[in-house]
Amino acid sequence: MPSVSPLLMLDLEGLEVTDVEKDLLAHPGTGGLILFARNYRDRAQLAELVRQIRAARPDILIAVDQEGGRVQRFRDGFVRLPPMAALGRCYDDTPQQAVRDAALLGELMASELTELDIDLSFAPVLDLDYGTSTVIGDRSFHGDADAMIALAGAFIDGMTAAGMAATGKHFPGHGHVVADSHLELPVDPRPLADIEAADLRPFVALAPKLDGIMPAHVVYSAVEDQTAGFSRYWLQTQLRQRLGFRGVIFSDDLSMAGAHGVGGYPERAEAALQAGCDMVLACNNRSGAEQVLDFLGSHAFHGQVPAMGLRARPRRPMETSRRDAALALAARLTDKG
Repeated sequence: MPSVSPLLMLDLEGLEVTDVEKDLLAHPGTGGLILFARNYRDRAQLAELVRQIRAARPDILIAVDQEGGRVQRFRDGFVRLPPMAALGRCYDDTPQQAVRDAALLGELMASELTELDIDLSFAPVLDLDYGTSTVIGDRSFHGDADAMIALAGAFIDGMTAAGMAATGKHFPGHGHVVADSHLELPVDPRPLADIEAADLRPFVALAPKLDGIMPAHVVYSAVEDQTAGFSRYWLQTQLRQRLGFRGVIFSDDLSMAGAHGVGGYPERAEAALQAGCDMVLACNNRSGAEQVLDFLGSHAFHGQVPAMGLRARPRRPMETSRRDAALALAARLTDKG
């Protein structure tokens, strides 16, 4: 029987950890847990939930999507963060101030989570906004690569200041396609040269700052007929070799429609891990997550970067003056919409 590596990130059903979920968290194939809005009522409840999670698995990596705007799982009791496009609009008028503001918001977002012993927000989004993708849309900082690099780079600096690892998504760029990969399989037909000239630039520039990268469930059909998350070309040739990225590669959720083409959950997990992902996400489908754990129990994957190591960093509370400035900034940008 091969040794089991902690390569799966799964989810919970509600506000407390059930006995069944305690067993899932203790499984050696489980390495991470992602929280959703259904897991949150208020800060006291969340603190107790995290305590229960740590009691079942002390070293587990706890994550959430807390980008801001439409994608903010914890709301009441947390600062309402604006969509990142609000910073992009500010950048067009006052670029230097917008960069400083991006760092403030990145630090505020991260510090609110690390205060409750949550390790990761899967952020920032590095997809360029072409005005065509509704699933990306105002989650993107900007449609220009240079503006994206400046704003997202500052946001990462803010996260780093709070002691949180940063995960850029969705490599090599989800912003050009119309289809939502949660619901269908998007296809981007552009030549590789066009992708390299624009969408890849933020990943190339920011790879040294990133601790994690999440690939897109998008087929770049001029390159190959496989989604980036299942592609050795995108994950090994481009991301590892060309960009020299040595951090953690997280799959996007294997439950999304964009991942269905390679088979059931075991086949999806195998395809992602063989392509180069270090941790796979299986969310909102308990049976699927259990199938991945069964699969990991009978297969060995060697050389994977230990994603749980992202917990090993000092966490620093935000200085009062910076926090006050960030709170005022978030309120102002959120009010503007």
